Amino acid sequence: MTAVVTGTNQDLARSVLTAYGFESLDEHTLVMARIDHEEPYWAEKAAQALTSQGITTEITPRLRGAIDEEWEWANYPMPWCTREEVREVSNEAQKIYDDICHGRLLIHAHAEDGHTIVAVGTYLDSGKSVHLHGENHLRQVADTFDSPAQALMSFERAHEDTMRAGPAPTTDTERQAAEARTSLTTTPEPEPATPEPETVPAYTADPGDHDAALDQFLNTHGDWEKWRTWSDDTTHAIHESQTLRIERVHEAHPREAAWTVAAYETPVSDRMWHLTMAGTTPAPILQTLLDSLAEGDAWERAIGSPTTEKTVTQATRPLTDAGWRHTVDGRWIRWETAQGDAGVQFDAFAAQSPHSTLATWTLWAGPSISHPAWAIHASPYTPAPVIARLTEELAHGTGTRQPASGARRQLPLTTAPPVPTARSASRTAPRR
Repeated sequence: MTAVVTGTNQDLARSVLTAYGFESLDEHTLVMARIDHEEPYWAEKAAQALTSQGITTEITPRLRGAIDEEWEWANYPMPWCTREEVREVSNEAQKIYDDICHGRLLIHAHAEDGHTIVAVGTYLDSGKSVHLHGENHLRQVADTFDSPAQALMSFERAHEDTMRAGPAPTTDTERQAAEARTSLTTTPEPEPATPEPETVPAYTADPGDHDAALDQFLNTHGDWEKWRTWSDDTTHAIHESQTLRIERVHEAHPREAAWTVAAYETPVSDRMWHLTMAGTTPAPILQTLLDSLAEGDAWERAIGSPTTEKTVTQATRPLTDAGWRHTVDGRWIRWETAQGDAGVQFDAFAAQSPHSTLATWTLWAGPSISHPAWAIHASPYTPAPVIARLTEELAHGTGTRQPASGARRQLPLTTAPPVPTARSASRTAPRR
């Protein structure tokens, strides 16, 4: 749903629309896409607020019809709620979703709780930590804590078996809302029919063919052997010592681990350390990890050796040398590029808890650490040389990226009269 602002008092009109959930798309256009599909209700509220400010509004017949339409959620899990109470619940869920999307609420970990998802996160402005329960329009704050450490320890006690680092995979509803918010784009200049790959920092390079990279690794290193599981979905690569193993999940979700590397003291002992990596990880980063495994870096950490200031310094020296921004926020030590599109995070709390499921190291690139384009998570005792090889590639490596082909055309909008106007362009999803 879009609102087109023209005429006088445009700044005031934009402020009112923003307060009711619209987001600026360009100088004159704002867009609203909600996970609870209540756009018509809030559009009417915004129009009423504009009118009260003396701003003339025009609502299209299509939007007016949607506003007047009565509907209810099918199989709503809280049937005792009135329609207004249902709307209040979903609006609170919308606020949580917006806080996550805009980086105000950092999600540390998530877990499965029966048939729904739970999560733990911290509001960066207030420092308050929360437990979240549910997804989409049913997500709620289940509990609050004074510090991230308290929230994480409580969350781990309750959900140790299913706990995973970072936010849960995006739901279909969230994906539709995000796509709707960005679907109105200005048509760029035509691109060449066959654009040449461009050289970019390694952390923004294309993923390439991960399966081909694994095959090439095995072909050139005879001390590794490929094992197929009972399903073709997964391949294992095992070193001849049987103390270092790679698991490759071929069809993993982009936000889930497609690679797992694990090291053991003996072939039958517990894991010493492990590392997971997304399937969207750029090809240069993947190649650097495979090279470090082949060249012995994976065995250079003494068994049971704690992470010290010296090993952290060793692992992150390439970032310091490259001038990455260094910050300390409680238990987290972070290094980020000047533009904030890539970073490395060290969790001092997780480093002292060898049996925790939380990641000690997180390497990422993308919009933010909570919504990365790709990420690597490493456990306590991961060898500093392995991390150092990866941070060196992050800081100084380059790769290639194919420019995106084609362009999304701007949706047609009817010419508006010379007054602020609220218009309906399209509904984001069926409301039932």
